[in-house]
Amino acid sequence: MSTSLTAAAAADAAALPPVPALDALAPMDVAGRVGRVRVALAPQAQALLVTRLVNIRYLTGFTGSAALLLVTADDLVFVTDGRYGEQAEAQLRAAGVTARIEVTNTRQRELLGDAAAAQTRIALEAEDITWAHQQRLATLWFPTAELVATENLVEHLRMVKDPGEVERIEAAAIIADHALARIRPLLADRVAEREIAVELDAHMRRLGAEDRSFETIVGSGPNGAMPHARPTARTVQAGDLVVIDFGALVDGYCSDMTRTVMVGEPSPTQQRMLDVVEAAQQAGVDAVAAGVEVKAIDAACRAVIDEAGWGDAFLHATGHGVGLEIHEPPRVGATGDATLAPGHVVTVEPGVYLPDHGGVRIEDTVVVTAFGCRSLTHTSKRSAL
Repeated sequence: MSTSLTAAAAADAAALPPVPALDALAPMDVAGRVGRVRVALAPQAQALLVTRLVNIRYLTGFTGSAALLLVTADDLVFVTDGRYGEQAEAQLRAAGVTARIEVTNTRQRELLGDAAAAQTRIALEAEDITWAHQQRLATLWFPTAELVATENLVEHLRMVKDPGEVERIEAAAIIADHALARIRPLLADRVAEREIAVELDAHMRRLGAEDRSFETIVGSGPNGAMPHARPTARTVQAGDLVVIDFGALVDGYCSDMTRTVMVGEPSPTQQRMLDVVEAAQQAGVDAVAAGVEVKAIDAACRAVIDEAGWGDAFLHATGHGVGLEIHEPPRVGATGDATLAPGHVVTVEPGVYLPDHGGVRIEDTVVVTAFGCRSLTHTSKRSAL
């Protein structure tokens, strides 16, 4: 095992904030979210049928795999099946959410149809409803109502995180920081990409994560030139750039970080790749602030890489929102149309990918503040190279 890599990993770990006590995280304002949905819904419809489970979790705290939620101006009807009756009661009560909870395996249509009988316009989550499902809802569930499509109604509210949400994302990020510091010495031992990914995932769980937030990416040498390379049986070699993109999951909230580790001495081109991407990433982070258009963040990163002559090797958007999903609005890219606001949590992750030399990507997750941003990831960028 490489002494220098071990020492560097130990130094990085010592500089990290401690893993927080996950049972002492700040509470979230779950109970206040339905009220904000009602305000957003009012110009469009009298009721909203929430079918996306991640949105139901956001509005109620429920984590099961089967539920429907009907939001009206003065009622909240939660329907689940027999597997989740007790869980739903406990989780909604813990979240402070007052709802009429119905548990049935066969009467969802009847219960929700009756609850919505007085509503003339019912909104659906357009991106979650198929054409066939919409037809069934129109003819069988709500035959007397006009059904209208909404896009990202709940997702738009989810973009602004409350302090409890930010604390969970940062806890997940700190767990990921510590896990990376613990597994970095493996890179000097000619281990397979798959083994690195397995060990990284296991360490995140040992440190308290409930799961990884997405499938861990480990791409070494030529594999690193593929931005979303899946770990393979290839063993890490001296002279490899190793792209490691991963995250932890804490109380449903995701973290996301990428670091690129240089194993051995870099070639002149590899060193320039590292320097350029680090500069581009810092330019993007420096540009993040409330009131800034997301396309300006992308432009700040891209300008540095374009000037280096590698614009065509930056193969993806600069970032995305992070929360209950690993990819959620706002999209941080050239075609993004959002403007950042305090409480938005986004990634900044430019990269350069050259098949003959490997890939370099550096990514932080940051929370937007009034005058800039605060990084929720803490692993050093330079010492991890």
